[in-house]
Amino acid sequence: MTKSTNRVLPTIVFAQFCCTSLWFAGNGVMNDLSSAFHLNSDALANLTSAVQFGFIIGTLIFSLLTLADRFSPSRVFFFSAIAGSVFNLGIILENNSLALLIVFRFLTGFSLAGIYPVGMKIAADYFQKGLGKSLGFLVGALVIGTAFPHLLKGMTDALPWRMVLLFTSGIALIGGFLMLVLVPDGPYRKPGQKPDFKAFFKVFKNENFRSAAFGYFGHMWELYAFWSFVPLMLTTYLNRHPGAQLNIPMISFLIIALGGPACVLGGYVSGKFGIQKTAATALGISCFCCLISPFVFHIESEVLLIGFLIFWSLFVIADSPLFSALVAENASPEIKGTALTIINSIGFAITIVSIQLLNMLKESFDETYIYTVLAIGPIIGLAALYQTKSK
Repeated sequence: MTKSTNRVLPTIVFAQFCCTSLWFAGNGVMNDLSSAFHLNSDALANLTSAVQFGFIIGTLIFSLLTLADRFSPSRVFFFSAIAGSVFNLGIILENNSLALLIVFRFLTGFSLAGIYPVGMKIAADYFQKGLGKSLGFLVGALVIGTAFPHLLKGMTDALPWRMVLLFTSGIALIGGFLMLVLVPDGPYRKPGQKPDFKAFFKVFKNENFRSAAFGYFGHMWELYAFWSFVPLMLTTYLNRHPGAQLNIPMISFLIIALGGPACVLGGYVSGKFGIQKTAATALGISCFCCLISPFVFHIESEVLLIGFLIFWSLFVIADSPLFSALVAENASPEIKGTALTIINSIGFAITIVSIQLLNMLKESFDETYIYTVLAIGPIIGLAALYQTKSK
C-alpha cells in the first residue's frame, strides 16, 4: 500500500463519525427542544422518526438515480455533508414550529443517505480484500455516534443546547471536507454511465446478493429496536427492583458504545473464519439473547443485567459491517454503491416496523417479555444465510 492508501481508511472512518453525528444530534437536546418550542412527548417521537423517514426516502432516490455510481462518491459525500450540516442548524432558529422542526430533521435524514451508505461504497472501492475488516471500522464509527446522544444528556445542563447543534454541524463540515480532499476515487471503482431505474430490482436477481440482503434485513429488525429500547429496559428493571441504582443515560451510552469495538473485532475475526460464518455466529448469539431476555429482568442483580445487555450489544451490531461486505461483494461493480444504498433503505424501513411493534406490545403485555419478538429477524436472517455461498 502507498502512503496515500494507508491514510484512506482512517480518513473515511473519522469523516463517517463526524458526519453521522448529525443523525442523533437532535436526540441529545430533546428536552431543551421541548422547553424552547413547547413540544409534547408525541412531538419528540415524531422528530426522531422524521430522521429515519428522511434517510429512507433519501436512499430510495439516491439508489434510483444511482448517484454514488455515476458521480465521484467523495463529492457526493461532501455535498451531502454540507446539506446535512445546514439542515441540522435549521432547528436552532427562533420561533420554529413543530412542522418546521420535522422538516429540518427529515432533510437531515435525507442528507445522511449520501453519507452512511456512500462511505461504505468508498471503502469498498479501496478495499476488495479485507472488506469486512474495513467496514468494521466504518460501522464502529456509526455506533459511537449512535451512543453519543446518551452522553450528551449529561452535558447539556452545562452546555447550551444550540452549541451542541453548532458543534455537530461543524464537525460534519470538517468530515465532508476531509473526504473530498484526502480520499479520491478508489482503484476498484467502476463508474456507472447513466441512471438505471431497473437497478433496484436488478440487484435482487443475484441469488447470493439476495441471501446476503435478507440476512441484513433480519439483523436490522433487531438492531435499532434494541438500541431504541435500552433506556426502557433499564427503566423496566428499576420499576421491578426499586432498590437498584442505575444512571440510565450513562449506562445506555456504555451499552451501545461498546458495540463499536465489537464491529472492529468482528472484522478481524472474519478475516480468519470467513465473513459469512462470522456474521451467522453473531446473528445466532444475538437471537439467543432475545429469547432469554425475560429471565434476566426477573433476577435481582444489577451486574447481571448490565453485563447481559453489554453482551447482547456486542453481538447485535458485530454482524452489521459483515452483511454490508457480503452485499458489496455480491453486487456488480458498476452498481455497488446503488446496491448498498438499496439495502440501507429497506433495512431502515424495517427498523420502523419493529420499533412500532414493540411500542404496541408494551401497552398490552408484560414489558419483560416483548423483546422475544426481536428474535424473528435473526431467525429469518439465518435461514437466508444458508442460501449464500460460503465466502
